[in-house]
Amino acid sequence: MTAPVSPAETLRVALAGLLDGLPTKAAAQAVERLIVNYRGTTPTDAPILRDRADVAAYAAYRMPATFEAVRAALDAFADVVPEWTPGGHVDVGGGTGAATWAVNATWPEERPVTVLDWAEPALALGRELASRNPLLKSAEWHRSRIGAALTIESTDLVTVSYVLGELTEQARTEVVDAAATAAQAVVIIEPGTPDGYTRVIEARDRLVGAGFHIAAPCPHSAACPIVPGKDWCHFSARVSRSSLHRQVKGGSLAYEDEKFSYVAATRFPVTPAASRVVRRPQIRKGQVLLDLCETEEQLRRSTVTKRHGLLYKAARDADWGDAWPPPSSAPDEGESSDT
Repeated sequence: MTAPVSPAETLRVALAGLLDGLPTKAAAQAVERLIVNYRGTTPTDAPILRDRADVAAYAAYRMPATFEAVRAALDAFADVVPEWTPGGHVDVGGGTGAATWAVNATWPEERPVTVLDWAEPALALGRELASRNPLLKSAEWHRSRIGAALTIESTDLVTVSYVLGELTEQARTEVVDAAATAAQAVVIIEPGTPDGYTRVIEARDRLVGAGFHIAAPCPHSAACPIVPGKDWCHFSARVSRSSLHRQVKGGSLAYEDEKFSYVAATRFPVTPAASRVVRRPQIRKGQVLLDLCETEEQLRRSTVTKRHGLLYKAARDADWGDAWPPPSSAPDEGESSDT
């Protein structure tokens, strides 16, 4: 029996087809120009993706990374709410729909899906790509201003991925407030940079102020223990590189790591992870060092050694962004992994 094709592979094949007939050099030049624009200041009434050539090049370059980052955030969220499945999904500023693919990779069933974006070429291409995914064939794609004029119909899940950085400060608050009003759960993803983290924290504070409970990555809904300007919370997702990726970035590796910051929040009560690994674990001889964000609203380094038995084995397998400890690997009574 043939194994089912994963959403990631289906998306990869669909994206590869976008560049048929478009010289790789021309696509790379378009991506480089768009990257410069995205790193600049973009007014809310000026979509960057202007035509199909822009959209095809940028989608082929960026959609895999956006998909993997959103999927990683959603997987962490889903672990906290194992009994919950979104009955409907609205993707704000979704462009070509990477987040809709990620939602259906996390909860693989058909549901009402609406993608809102201001760039008609992006919506058109997203609709074309979605026709390759049976779970997204009925998705609706609507042109909408993302800001004060944004209207979101009531739904279970709203995602806002890689959008807030394109907006003015006022528009960011309006988008977050609209999402909070409409949804049972809101997941916001931004680039894993200090500025991206700052936007996520601002959104997190507004969601908490609106009565939401933080489900991930934080183990609590209190203030973030990171001192502003000293550090920032972010995670990493592994992304397979296409030839276009390698040409634009001048790299030879078959993969890259997409850094992202995120918050997942719900209107309904949740029990978040006891703590979360917020840096890449350091594996040393006979011990593993884990940097953890904990329920007690603090950051702490934990040292797990061989004497911790199953916990040590779990620590060696732990990854950046994982909940800690795994339920089946709690330390024996009387043992501690504190430094």
